[in-house]
Amino acid sequence: MILVINLNASVDKKYEIKDIQKGKVMRARSVHNTPGGKGLHVANVATILNEECIVTGFLGGKSGEFIEEKLLDYGIKSDFVKISGETRDCLAFITDDSAQTEILEPGPEITNEEQKNFINKYNDLVEKANIIVASGSLPKNVSNNFYRNLIEYANKKDKKFFLDASGGALREGIKGKPYFIKPNKDEIEALTGRRILCEEDVVNEIKYLSEKGIEFISISLGENGSIVGIKDKVYKIDIPKVKVVNPVGSGDAYVGGIAVAMERGYDIVNTLKLASACGTANVMEKETGFIDKYKVENLLDKIVVKEL
Repeated sequence: MILVINLNASVDKKYEIKDIQKGKVMRARSVHNTPGGKGLHVANVATILNEECIVTGFLGGKSGEFIEEKLLDYGIKSDFVKISGETRDCLAFITDDSAQTEILEPGPEITNEEQKNFINKYNDLVEKANIIVASGSLPKNVSNNFYRNLIEYANKKDKKFFLDASGGALREGIKGKPYFIKPNKDEIEALTGRRILCEEDVVNEIKYLSEKGIEFISISLGENGSIVGIKDKVYKIDIPKVKVVNPVGSGDAYVGGIAVAMERGYDIVNTLKLASACGTANVMEKETGFIDKYKVENLLDKIVVKEL
């Protein structure tokens, strides 16, 4: 089973409007409300691929109830800790020039008691899981070493822990030696303070991170694919050009593909092909963190994996 952790879920509100003008009244042509959060996208992809998966984290208030109801509709299994605060909303405004402007709420403050309740639930769920995926930001009052503690517990239980975070949560999380991380170019530069100007720089950063005890490192290059290091080997993954409808969530779909492939025991080449096909399929869809599994299957043969 794949256990997915989404600590700072949201209700994503997407508004389609003509333009954004400061100080003016603007009317939206349409509004779409969906469950949001990187972990929820990972769980959605795993569920679409028919892999057993459960998602956990914190939910509260009417927004939390909305998310739980939608997850049921999507067929996604969940087991969240209920909190006294209200789960956040995240707003996205899509204007006629195709620009997307986002306003992300910080999320509720999680009490110490609620954090203890989560740890107890996590410890129980870990026993049933083979792979654990933690994705996204941390809510207020949750320290940057929270993921690190989860990773260290998973390592004691001999479970593979995937960490997809940024900033302080990534910096501290790496100290716990997760099995897998997936930073993009900007996140690596922020982490190390070094510029990435070419593929050789990416390979050097992979070597640097592997020396910290991380076995599987994937650095995203956007539409140019990714470079992956696993154990002592490095691979370049090239993806086909497709019509981009909505790129948001493609990294989450990629992580979902990695988790599913490793749960099924795929070799590294087929793991990277499935993950890259999922990430590419996501950009072809209007809905964030969604894939059409038939498109994924059609993309598999178009993914090129080369050992460097």
